[in-house]
Order: sequence, then C-alpha cells, then structure tokens
Amino acid sequence: MANFRADRMSEDIQREIAAILREMKDPRLHNGIISVVRCETAHDLSYSKVYISSMNGLDTAKQAVRALKNAQGFIRHELGTRLKLRYAPALAFEATDSIEYSANISRLLNDIQYTQTEQSGTSSDDEE
Repeated sequence: MANFRADRMSEDIQREIAAILREMKDPRLHNGIISVVRCETAHDLSYSKVYISSMNGLDTAKQAVRALKNAQGFIRHELGTRLKLRYAPALAFEATDSIEYSANISRLLNDIQYTQTEQSGTSSDDEE
C-alpha cells in the first residue's frame, strides 16, 4: 500500500526547506541559484534525504550542502515548528547537478532548433 502521508510530508519538507534557505544569511547559500530539487522521506517519517542543486554547477551545490550540514540543527528545529511536528525528521543533504544538466539539455535543444530554422530559411531562399 502506498504511503500517501510520507509523500505529502516530502512535498511539505521540500517547500519549507526552500523557504528556510531564502531566509538564511550564510554567504555560501547565496553564491548562485540554489534549489531544493527533491526530497525523499522514509515511511515512518524519521529520516529525509534532501537533494540540492545549483545553476552554477556541482561545486556550488557542494558548498551549499556543507553550509546546510552546519545549520542542520537550526533547519530541523524550524521545520518542526513550521510543520507543527512532534518529531522532525533527521535531515541528510546531498548535492546533485540536475539543474545544470537540464539547462545544458535545453541549450542543446535550442541550438538544434536554431540550426533547423536556419536550414529551412536557406532552403526556402534557394527555391525562390
């Protein structure tokens, strides 16, 4: 049976951690665009793994993860307060390069589309 409560809690945790990130004053979190990509919560709600990504690459995301690990107690306390949880889940942060990867794919697709429009433009000029 699917655990809808854990899925709903994962979404809530992801949303609240993103809000907490905006309020934190650590300069390592404001080097670039930092995003909470995904959150996986255990079915018993005791553990959450949070994936962090940055537009500037994996190195910036790793710096942000180090900052988040230093502030883990504060984040866990804020999370418990905002979500009104008796026991806030233990948090584990992991850096990922998914935003950079998707931006690269988007750039490649735009290049392909641009070359196709260029080729169709030159072929229509040849026909005239």
